[in-house]
Amino acid sequence: MDRPVRVFGVPMDLGADRRGVDMGPSAIRYAGLAAELESLGIDCDDGGNVAVPSPERTEPDAGRPHEGRAKYLAATERVCRDLADEVADAVADGAVPLVLGGDHSIAIGTVGGAARDRDLGVVWFDAHGDFNTPTTTPSGNVHGMSVAAILGRGSFAGSDWAAAPTVDPENVAVVGLRDLDDAERDALRESDVTAFSMTDVDQRGLPEVTREAVGVATDGTDGVHVSLDMDFLDPTEAPGVGTPVRGGASYREGHTAMELVSRTAGSALVSLEIVEVNPILDDHNRTAELAVELAASALGKRIL
Repeated sequence: MDRPVRVFGVPMDLGADRRGVDMGPSAIRYAGLAAELESLGIDCDDGGNVAVPSPERTEPDAGRPHEGRAKYLAATERVCRDLADEVADAVADGAVPLVLGGDHSIAIGTVGGAARDRDLGVVWFDAHGDFNTPTTTPSGNVHGMSVAAILGRGSFAGSDWAAAPTVDPENVAVVGLRDLDDAERDALRESDVTAFSMTDVDQRGLPEVTREAVGVATDGTDGVHVSLDMDFLDPTEAPGVGTPVRGGASYREGHTAMELVSRTAGSALVSLEIVEVNPILDDHNRTAELAVELAASALGKRIL
């Protein structure tokens, strides 16, 4: 990595049912993120945390009327607008924003900022599709709608804070799927998003899948955003996540994927985020420590 990295924390847990992911940014920093990146010769600047209102002081359905169910939508919009501005400023300054979550709803802001003034591809490592809309969601949790929001699906169509018009679904690849709602599964099948389930990973191997995913994201675009939900990993490797699902990537597969992101995306990497670390559910900060390791691999660390 020949560019500086600017770290932002987003202690957000409004997009999920389970509390605790708001402490994720602190846990990842405590696990030695800055020291690890600096050991690689990367200039690492911490931009602090984006302000997030607490659920206790926020009405779940406050704000403008909206179609369907989307809890804390108005508060999520405010946070994502602020985050998008921070990310856009970092990119304009020549830095790579590294955004620490927090639940996955923050990706709406990260991508919104990274996609300003450029056609952006997205590689999304996740056990879940995050492709629900307010009318299909069983829960109303916005962290399960992030990809749909970025692509302007359903009631997010035409939104000036969620939909990213410079992100084409043909340049979005989701890797690691193993837990989808019925309507979400149908929507993904009918979309132009490239979706790789863990069955694809089992049959083809994660290196081949990752290379193809990065190829999808970089084909005709000006850069790529990589979003890593720690539940992409198996819970035996990453127990401290908001919504664990068995059957995920192993420790070495996680590193292989991030190392391939670094090798194949290279200078096309515009931004990186790591989300859904929940220290309350973790074992001696193992998941946050793994998040630090995977960030380093994505930013250029090699075994040899």
